[in-house]
Amino acid sequence: MNILILGAGNMGSSLALQAARAGHTVRIAATSLAKAQSVAATIEGVTAVAAANSADTADVVIVATPYDQATAALASVGSLDGKVVIDITNPLTADYMGLTLGHSSSAAEKIARAFPQAEVVKAFNTLFAQVIAAGPGFAGGQLAPVFVASDSERAKATANALATSLGFDVIFAGPLKNARYLEPLAGLNIYFGYGAGQGTGIAPTWIRRS
Repeated sequence: MNILILGAGNMGSSLALQAARAGHTVRIAATSLAKAQSVAATIEGVTAVAAANSADTADVVIVATPYDQATAALASVGSLDGKVVIDITNPLTADYMGLTLGHSSSAAEKIARAFPQAEVVKAFNTLFAQVIAAGPGFAGGQLAPVFVASDSERAKATANALATSLGFDVIFAGPLKNARYLEPLAGLNIYFGYGAGQGTGIAPTWIRRS
């Protein structure tokens, strides 16, 4: 899979690390080429690129910027018509303890409306960067799940293929509007991790009797 990651912060670099290890072709772009190059230099198999027209050869574009930078980042990479866009953002307040969107919309839906010809899927947003970087394995043989929500079957399949190639479990969470639930779930996870002092080695899941 040819993957373009927008954002060279903790989430973007963690996904780049795992995707490259899984054998994907990974390119990373950031607010400056120098920033992307500094991250790419630390990860074997990852190439830094300038944002302009960088989506042209991508099978999937992952937006791993802060939510308030996501639309501008996606607009900078050229046409997204027919592209699968994986939105991993959360619309967090400045103190990370709340959300700026909710109930009637979500970050994913806002991005989908801004790029109506793209196929947007919500995924990876409930995982800490540290969990992604360390891999999916937890105590007792458990695998951290990636929740996937989209109106596009192709986008769901793409996110599923990427997540499973990295070793994560996948839980399909319905249409894209269900990002309205996944983003608050991420907020709760952040509270547990930082506000309640549980640390970043945690991840939400869904249990079932059979």
